[in-house]
Amino acid sequence: MNRRQFLAGSAMAAAGSLLGAGCATGRTAPGAKPFEISLAEWSYHKALFGREMSHLDFPKVARQQHGIDAIELVNQFFADKATNHAYLAEFKRRAEGEGVAIKLIMCDDEGALGDPDPALRQLAAIQHRKWADAAAYFGCHSIRVNAEAGHIGTPEEQQKRAAEGLRMLTEYCAELGLYCIVENHGGLASNGKWLQGLMKRVDHPRAGLLPDLGNWYDYDRYLGVTEMMPYARAVSAKTHDFDATGNCVETDYRRMMGIILKAGYHRWMGIEYEGEHLSEVEGVNASKRLLVRLQDELGGTARRTA
Repeated sequence: MNRRQFLAGSAMAAAGSLLGAGCATGRTAPGAKPFEISLAEWSYHKALFGREMSHLDFPKVARQQHGIDAIELVNQFFADKATNHAYLAEFKRRAEGEGVAIKLIMCDDEGALGDPDPALRQLAAIQHRKWADAAAYFGCHSIRVNAEAGHIGTPEEQQKRAAEGLRMLTEYCAELGLYCIVENHGGLASNGKWLQGLMKRVDHPRAGLLPDLGNWYDYDRYLGVTEMMPYARAVSAKTHDFDATGNCVETDYRRMMGIILKAGYHRWMGIEYEGEHLSEVEGVNASKRLLVRLQDELGGTARRTA
C-alpha cells in the first residue's frame, strides 16, 4: 500500500465517519440500550508493556475474552507503526475478522499542544497528524489528545496556548471527518471549568472532550463530568476496585450514568480498568458486568442510533 492508496482509504473512512456523526444527533430508538460498551486498550497496559500480549492480538482478546465488539487504541502500544501501512492493514484485517470496530486512538508523547513555544505548538499539531491519518483509515470517530503542557503562566494563558494548538490539529482532523477530543488527564485538564473554557476558545464543531470518570484528583468528579458532557464524544469508564455487590468503590456509576444520560449521551462507554486487586482479565470482566447491569436497569432510556 503506498501513501496515495492509504489516504484514499482514509478519505473513504472519513465519509463514513461523517455519516455516523449525522446519525448520532438524529433519531432515537426507544427501548434500545441506553449506551454501548467498548474496551480501552489501556485496560491491558501491564500485559502489553510486559510483552505478555501483542497489540495485534487486542481485537481477539476483546471479542473472545470479553465478548466486546468495539475497541479504543492507545498509540503507545504501536508507537513506531503510525505510518507503517502494512502493519495498520494487518491490524485492521484482524479487527474485521473478529467483528470488532475500532472507535478511537488515544494519543500521547507527540509534543504538547499547549507548549509555551509557538513553534513547538505547531510541531506538536503536525506530529499528531499521522495518528489522525491512521484513525481515519481504521474508521474511528476521534483521536484523543492532551491539552496541557505543565504549569507555565496563568491558567488563562495556558488555556489560550492549548486552544491554539488544539485548533490547528482539529482543523486537520475535520478534513478527515474526525473529532479531536481532549481527556481530563491531570493538571488544569482535570478541571471541568477550564476544559469548558478551552472548548469555547477553540470554537470548532470537530473539537470535543472525553470525560474520564476517574481522573479528577482534587476536583469533584460528578461536577467535572457534568461540565464536560456538553462537549463529550466518548466516555472512559475508569474502574479500580469493586465491592461485594459488584459496584465500583471509587465512583457511583449509577449517579454518573444519570449525569451522562441526562446530557443526551448514548454512545460508547469505554472500559478502562486500572486496578491492582484483580487481574486485568478479571477487572475488565467486573467492569463489563457493572455496565451491563446498568444497561438493563436503564434500558427504558431511548438511545440515539449511531
